[in-house]
Amino acid sequence: MGLICPSYSKVNIGLKVLSQRDDGYHNIYTIFQELNFGDSIDIEKRDHGFKIIANVDWVPTNKSNICYKAYTEIKKEFSEVKGIHIKIDKKIPIGSGLGGGSANAAALLKGIKKIYKLEVTERKLEEIGSEVGADVPFFIRGKTQLGEGTGDKLTQLPKAIIGTYLLVIPKISIRTEWAYSVIKNRLNNQNKNAKFSSFINEDYSSLQIFENDFEQIVIPAYPEIGAIKSKLLNLGARFASLSGSGSTVYGVYDDEASAKEAELLFHTSHQTILANPTNS
Repeated sequence: MGLICPSYSKVNIGLKVLSQRDDGYHNIYTIFQELNFGDSIDIEKRDHGFKIIANVDWVPTNKSNICYKAYTEIKKEFSEVKGIHIKIDKKIPIGSGLGGGSANAAALLKGIKKIYKLEVTERKLEEIGSEVGADVPFFIRGKTQLGEGTGDKLTQLPKAIIGTYLLVIPKISIRTEWAYSVIKNRLNNQNKNAKFSSFINEDYSSLQIFENDFEQIVIPAYPEIGAIKSKLLNLGARFASLSGSGSTVYGVYDDEASAKEAELLFHTSHQTILANPTNS
């Protein structure tokens, strides 16, 4: 057994898609909140080579895995990095909007730093992560952050968006590429982040100012997602939203008892998870 690294999930509290960039990515504006539900990765040092095994058969164990890209990017910067074997204990579903793959890549970068005792700052790891995937930089420090640019321009926020989070994950996998390809036809140049601008110094008491732009395309295509959001609100969530481009819909509850009560009405038909902010 090597170094076991937690690989948490995230939800987006609001997500504005501002514009498409020349590199094909999009400029966004979002609040990332890390949650204490996730995968774990067992990382072992080897003399050479890279090997992945996983507890589920849908995780790629070849060079298409995002962890392989993270390994190759950090090797470019640090010649002392040799071989790595990893075992991924996967709990975050694919295509769920919870950042599972990105979190795995970030956990691996942080694990390699420890195993090889690299002299590297968190900021440098974020830069390396931005070469791997758009959400990877967030997971280097996690907790609660404002994300701008592709999600790589990050500002740590002083406190968590507290509550018990009920995650409802329907049996729908939504491809991020599809969601962005549809939403790009609806972009305009208005200042879409105006609603977020006063948030940084507020007490987070009202989350109603937040909207996820992907809901306008995902809910018409998958009405079940709209029904889940409405049901969460009807069952007492103070806020409910799609995370990322989905398919997870989450509700934020003021107390665990209310969240558990709501969960009982979902878990027979959907995968459900109760989680809390990692920094609450």
